[in-house]
Amino acid sequence: MTTSTAARRAAFRAKVNERRGLLMPGAFNAMSARVIEDAGFEALYLTGAGVTNMSFGLPDLGFIGLSDIAEHTARVRDAVNLPLVVDADTGFGNALNVRQTVRTLERSGADAIQFEDQIMPKKCGHFANKEVIGASEMVGKIRAAVDAREDGNLLIMARTDAAAVHGIEDAIARGHAFIEAGADILFIEATEKLEDIERLPKLIDAPQLINIVIGGKTPVQSREALAGLGYALVLYANAALQGAVAGMQRALGQLRANGRLDEDANIVAPFAERQRLVNKPLFDRLDKEYAPKD
Repeated sequence: MTTSTAARRAAFRAKVNERRGLLMPGAFNAMSARVIEDAGFEALYLTGAGVTNMSFGLPDLGFIGLSDIAEHTARVRDAVNLPLVVDADTGFGNALNVRQTVRTLERSGADAIQFEDQIMPKKCGHFANKEVIGASEMVGKIRAAVDAREDGNLLIMARTDAAAVHGIEDAIARGHAFIEAGADILFIEATEKLEDIERLPKLIDAPQLINIVIGGKTPVQSREALAGLGYALVLYANAALQGAVAGMQRALGQLRANGRLDEDANIVAPFAERQRLVNKPLFDRLDKEYAPKD
C-alpha cells in the first residue's frame, strides 16, 4: 500500500464521519469515472448495476462476479485519484467468499467496499421480489470483511434490502446488528417513506448512505436536506449511466433522422474535449520526450 493510498483512505474515512451529505455519483467504467472527477465531485461509486448494464447489456440480476468487478475497480483506480467505493453485491458467496472479495478489491484499489444481505443471485435494490439472507449470516459476512482488510481505513459498508422484504423495522434491527458487527457505514436500500428517511439517522448512530435512484422507489430529496438529516453519503448510483444512455439516444436519433451529425456541443462532446478527458496532451508530451534523438 502506497502512502498516497493510505492518505486517501484516511481522508475519506474522516469525510464520511463528518456526516455532511457528501454527494457521490456512480461510475460504470474508467471514462465515466474520469468525467465524475473532472466535474469536481469528492468521491465516486463503482456501480455493479452500471457495470452489468453498460459492459454486458444485461439487467442487474446478479450476472457479474468478482473478476468482473475487480477488473473494473483496477481500471477506474488507474484513471482517477478520487476515493472509490466499490459495489461488491453479496460478496459473491458466503463469509469465506467475502473474505476473498475484500482481499481482491483492496489490492485493486477500493477505498470502501459495499456488501448487501440479499440471497444469490441478487437483484437491483429497486426491483420487486427480492429475498434476503438471515441477519446472523450477514453478521458473519461483515465480520469476515472487517477481519480481511489489511488497511483499517478501508471502509466496509453494509447494505440491507430487508425494508422491501420484511419491513422497515427489520431493516432497522439489521442496521444495528451490522454496525455492531463492525461495519463502518450503513446503507438501508429502497426506503420509500419520507418519515423513514427522516428518522433513520436518528435511530442508528452510524454514518449512513442514502441511494437516490432516478425513477426508483426512494423519493428524491436535495443533498442539502439529506445532509441536514445527518446522512453521510448521498448516492446517485446511475445518474451518469442514465445520462449517457439518453445522450447516445439523442445523438444517434439525430444521425438516423438526418443522415449526418455535426460537432454540436449540445448533442455530442467536442472532439477536443474527448481528448482532454483521456489526457491526450500528456501522451503527446511523453511521445516527444521518449522519441529517438537524431
